[in-house]
Amino acid sequence: MKVLQTAGLLACILIASTPALAQESCHEMTDQTTHHNHSAMHSAPIGVMREHMHGAGKWMASYRFKHMAMDGLRDGTRDISAESAVTNYANPNAPPSTFRVAPTEMSMDMHMLGVMYGVTDWLTVMGMGTYLKKEMKSITFSGMSGTTPLGTNTVKTSGFGDSNIVGLVRLYNSEMHHLHAQAGMSAPTGSITKRGEMLTPMNTRMNMRLAYGMQLGSGTWDFLPGLTYTGQNGPWGWGTQYQGFVRLESENDEGYRQGNKHMLTGWATYAFKPYLEGHARLQGEYMGKIHGRDAQIVSPMTGSDPDNYGGRLIDAGLGLTFKPKIGQRRNNRLGLEVTAPIYQNLNGPQLKRDWSITVGWGQRF
Repeated sequence: MKVLQTAGLLACILIASTPALAQESCHEMTDQTTHHNHSAMHSAPIGVMREHMHGAGKWMASYRFKHMAMDGLRDGTRDISAESAVTNYANPNAPPSTFRVAPTEMSMDMHMLGVMYGVTDWLTVMGMGTYLKKEMKSITFSGMSGTTPLGTNTVKTSGFGDSNIVGLVRLYNSEMHHLHAQAGMSAPTGSITKRGEMLTPMNTRMNMRLAYGMQLGSGTWDFLPGLTYTGQNGPWGWGTQYQGFVRLESENDEGYRQGNKHMLTGWATYAFKPYLEGHARLQGEYMGKIHGRDAQIVSPMTGSDPDNYGGRLIDAGLGLTFKPKIGQRRNNRLGLEVTAPIYQNLNGPQLKRDWSITVGWGQRF
């Protein structure tokens, strides 16, 4: 499996390439467990954010890169063909009466830059900005009906996404257990008016506003609630986290709002060495349908229907964290995580998730 191969290969490379670090004793690992910061020893998978706090006056800067790939169409738990999507599903922007354009694959690259600061020992604030690149390939079918392919089309969008600031409040902290809550806001800094050239069923190319999934932001102010628990005992660590996106406005400037999003994840961590940890994680995700409609998103494509968004997914992931020692401390963190879906029940027809990879770096000050 792609996830297992990637994680296993990286572990072998790290262990084989650092013989000096391999000589370090378990004494350092034991010492770190008694540090005043509960998260000093174990790190969560790099794909989990806002899972730890910092002491008063402490800073952390981080960068993450995530690539997500989608491939093929699904309605509910059933895979469907592009031909089925353009013959069996009504087009809300009729005419034509059915969809005539179906996406075949899509990728998204996300660059995330974050800063954390410990205001007090019980309050940490975090700000994050994102930059997105999206690419979607689709197939257009000829005329008003039928399954005769006309040609393929590729559209791309890029730019800054939505930005957020979040406060983390410590509820409980001991040597083995930690619990904190989060409350934050997401600001609509990402564009929701991106345009591109589409191949129409009449064999013409038109510049039009792209589907909802190709836009870069929600267009609304959103509330970000959350709750995180982490624990550790010897070389083992574990945790669970809830994260939410609750839309605070009934619609954005273009007449719609994204569905609310709720995510619940759990993970286990094992420290092979003081500098190397392995992770396994499961994440469940729910996202509602889009409410309302953008009057300028009218192409006869499945992604132009607000009902074809949202659903329920479960992802499984494996990852590694490498903590190089600089001086007497391990203030740097390098992480990798690969995830793939094991369950998808989608409001279709829409593109299904294929796999994703996240790599990242963090530096504490």
